Amino acid sequence: MCFVLAAIVDPSNAFAITSEVATAPAEVPVPQTITVQSEQALGVQRSPFTTSRYHASAPAAGKPDPGTAQAIAYEMVLARGWDEAQYSCLVSLWNRESHWNVYAENKKSGAYGIPQALPGDKMATVGADWKTNPVTQITWGLGYIAGRYENPCGAWTSSEARGWY
Repeated sequence: MCFVLAAIVDPSNAFAITSEVATAPAEVPVPQTITVQSEQALGVQRSPFTTSRYHASAPAAGKPDPGTAQAIAYEMVLARGWDEAQYSCLVSLWNRESHWNVYAENKKSGAYGIPQALPGDKMATVGADWKTNPVTQITWGLGYIAGRYENPCGAWTSSEARGWY
């Protein structure tokens, strides 16, 4: 089953707009035909459609320098089956959050590390060395992103919209 959401914009405000979420079978039969009988026959045919989530794009990050936290993350992103576009979103996201600093700490919120985990000790579920080890922090951060946003571009899209993820 998939969900279809249509956004309608009426710049003149002449119409009352309501939004609805409709469900449709995951596979739409091909093709669908609608015929309207009137004085003149009118036929409308529509091919199947696909839907996808909108994700903000991020600037291409390129290949990271070997031995860096970004290189560790690059290998982990690819190991999860995500592509380089996902890696680019992750680089943009964590550049904004921590500049890839393992010791980054937000004094106001208490968020900590490369992924800015809040609170930081959540990362102890991955390793006791969460305060100092980029592998532990990246592992935790990618798991958090996968569970909450599906992938790094989902997290980046949320961050672009709200200023945080």
